[in-house]
Amino acid sequence: MRKEKIRNPLIKRIPKELKSELGKYAVIFLFLTITIGFISGFLVADNSMTDAYEKSFEKYNIEDGNFELTGPLSLEMKGKLAEENIMIYRNIYLDKQVLNENTTLRIFENRKEVNLICLMKGRLPETEGKIAVDRLFAEKNKIHIGEEIEIDERKFLVTGLAAFSDYSALFSDNGEMMFDAKCFGVAVVTGKQLERMNQTGLHWNYAWKYESEKQFSLSERYEYSETLMKILAMDVQNPLLKFTPEYSSQAIRFSGNDMGKDKSMIIVLLYMIIVILTFLFAVTISNTIEKEASVIGTLRASGYTRHELAAHYIALPVLVSAAACGIGNILGYSLFKKVVADMYYNSYSLPSYETRWNEEAFLLTTVIPCIILLAVNLIILYNKLSLTPLKLIRNDLSKHKTKKAVRLPEFKFPARFRLRIILQNKSGYLLMLAGIVFANVLLLFGLMLEPLLDHYGRELEEKLIAEYQYILKQPAETDSASAEAFAVTTLQTDFTGKNNEKITVYGIKDDSVYIVKENMPLHHDKSGVYVSEGILEKFGYSAGDTLKLKELYTDKTYEMTIAGSYDYPAGMAVFMGREEFCSLFGKENGYFNGYFSNEELTDLDGQFVLSVITLNDVNKVVRQLNDSMGSLFPLIKWFAFGMAMLLLYLLSKLVLEKNASSISMVKILGYGNREIGKLYIRSTTVAVAFSILVSLPVSYGTLKFLYQWIMGSISGWMPYHIRWTVFAEMVLFGTAAYAIVTWIQFRKIKKIPMERALKNVEL
Repeated sequence: MRKEKIRNPLIKRIPKELKSELGKYAVIFLFLTITIGFISGFLVADNSMTDAYEKSFEKYNIEDGNFELTGPLSLEMKGKLAEENIMIYRNIYLDKQVLNENTTLRIFENRKEVNLICLMKGRLPETEGKIAVDRLFAEKNKIHIGEEIEIDERKFLVTGLAAFSDYSALFSDNGEMMFDAKCFGVAVVTGKQLERMNQTGLHWNYAWKYESEKQFSLSERYEYSETLMKILAMDVQNPLLKFTPEYSSQAIRFSGNDMGKDKSMIIVLLYMIIVILTFLFAVTISNTIEKEASVIGTLRASGYTRHELAAHYIALPVLVSAAACGIGNILGYSLFKKVVADMYYNSYSLPSYETRWNEEAFLLTTVIPCIILLAVNLIILYNKLSLTPLKLIRNDLSKHKTKKAVRLPEFKFPARFRLRIILQNKSGYLLMLAGIVFANVLLLFGLMLEPLLDHYGRELEEKLIAEYQYILKQPAETDSASAEAFAVTTLQTDFTGKNNEKITVYGIKDDSVYIVKENMPLHHDKSGVYVSEGILEKFGYSAGDTLKLKELYTDKTYEMTIAGSYDYPAGMAVFMGREEFCSLFGKENGYFNGYFSNEELTDLDGQFVLSVITLNDVNKVVRQLNDSMGSLFPLIKWFAFGMAMLLLYLLSKLVLEKNASSISMVKILGYGNREIGKLYIRSTTVAVAFSILVSLPVSYGTLKFLYQWIMGSISGWMPYHIRWTVFAEMVLFGTAAYAIVTWIQFRKIKKIPMERALKNVEL
């Protein structure tokens, strides 16, 4: 006769446990699902869009560079370039004002060979009077398919929205600090339409591609482009106005360089949440063991082993976590992926992408949290289950001898009672302190970002060197009295195995009226250079250290001794005397290629100007950061608020459940619910208030360390700054979260029956 296998009766307890703790597990499930969903969605979208960007170079045949001449390229010059195995493509365009005087639309003819277009919606123009506009520019200016836009007093019907492969970031000029997608866009019409339009604003632009399919290194591409530039510069009848190799094109490379850098911030956010999740599960499992101590002791006395009980008590947290991981990943690859992709599309004019499986996202958001959960729970379980069955039955979970009660000061009875509650529950309140610190670090992260950008914008405006900063292709004279000549070049840091940062090196005249600082000797005395504060803060340098820089496209390096710092938040910069600059970089004495000026230099020939930096250009950086990251700020803030409320709920619930028998006894003695609330809830209120105050400086210091790590992995530097009102907001958020939790806990006090004390008489 076959022997039937007896089913483990503990399995029947799992649904009952879930029902009794439904609120707690529902909140944890929701919290874990949203966390995994958002982080997974971000990493998936980031990886998929980066992959689409990298493949776009081949898919859309993106140029190896472009140049602009004063007129059409001659047949003779085409022949010379063909000898160098360089293919030239006509890429002329018209710059036209549309919508208003501050908005420019760059109009190309339809591309068929190079810099192909990704049509996002609608169709490309096939007849006259039709136009397809860049998708991002259209969204920023609320232009829709089927509408008309006016160009040179003529109406053009918008037939399509597209992404231009050579304008993934909408820079109107390669010398701009930041692009503005609302004020500049690109569009395409038919070739015949372009010829028949008003030719005012015509630019003779050409794209080039190397005939060889060999993958050139950066130094080889630099050498090839230098050769091409020299050939083009030989034609004095048709001067070279602009020359932009693909590797230095902001319009092509900026979005690709930026994508992936937000990942650092998200990874920091993820690590913070993993720590908090670990903490939450540790508190949850400890609370469960304390509640079930007598049951566990009875089961151990009945013959159940520690392994069987550990497997039973870990089953529910594992099942809840597994369900959250599964649903979180589904949401990550659907809803949240789209949210993050929309954030990228709101900043850049990127082509369509295909969702790709991301092993890293699955590892970071699912595998690691599950392993941590399992490990932490098992460690706590086995630690608690190592107690003898008798101690468990008696609810005595301490491993040390009971200490004598602390003698309290001669306070009034309510004050002594509350103090006794705090001392008896000090472990729970210490957990609460740790939990509030974790929550406030995340809350501070969400609250600080917007004020940080506002402060950075004000710093840029207040500490701008000059109203206008002209960078020239070659020295050019001006009659303006306010113009002050300087020399400038761009180098990069030289760190092995790290992303190197571009550094602007200025050569300043001795008696500069624009670069003013006491004890800053910018004369040729070999004493050293002055660097912007960002270089010191980002790389940990100080006065007397040696700064090693190298040229962008060669291996030539320069070493400079840091003499001091200059407060210049607009960029990573080095300041030295102009004579020292000329000596260091092999230039003739008196060489300059830039002007500082507080008025516009109208007499400068535009063909000699490489770029002009104004306050508006500097502020574009802040506007773009606000535009691209602004939607993330409230998400982090409210997520942190919800997490703070969850932590306070779980930890205050733990304190109440540990004191349930005492509360029941106090009820027997005749105390009402309100009086009991004043005793127990007010004790927790004191602990919460203390924890919030302590968490403020701790979260400030912790986030400062994390901020340094985040900024170290991206270009540029923004000084760490937190406005004092942010701390007031943190206190208000914490108070609001605790007020909600207090209301919930007061209801729980009402439900504790008086017979609870009589049922839990110590054996």
